[in-house]
Amino acid sequence: MKKWAVAALIIVILGALFIFTSRDVVDRFNPLIKKEYVYVQINKPAEPDNGRFKYKLTGYNAEGKKKNVNFTASIELPKGTYLKVLAKGFYVQKWEEVKAEDIPKEIKW
Repeated sequence: MKKWAVAALIIVILGALFIFTSRDVVDRFNPLIKKEYVYVQINKPAEPDNGRFKYKLTGYNAEGKKKNVNFTASIELPKGTYLKVLAKGFYVQKWEEVKAEDIPKEIKW
């Protein structure tokens, strides 16, 4: 009986570690999280990530609510660039560059 309890505890701990370390993977398949566009500005340099450039930025959705997004790009984006990011929780499906005048008025940098 104790062996089953220890095995169950280990499985729960490993599951929790997976959820917290791979949050973007979990969010990608979670049906309770909706996709939304988040507007970000490149305001800090990217971190190298296996030949790509990783960005960890704070942005805002169309209503002006603050959101954190993490994504990678194959090129280093210039500082000051505005992006429209399609995010589902921590998972980023795609991003595109936008002009400053295309950003909703509710967003205050």
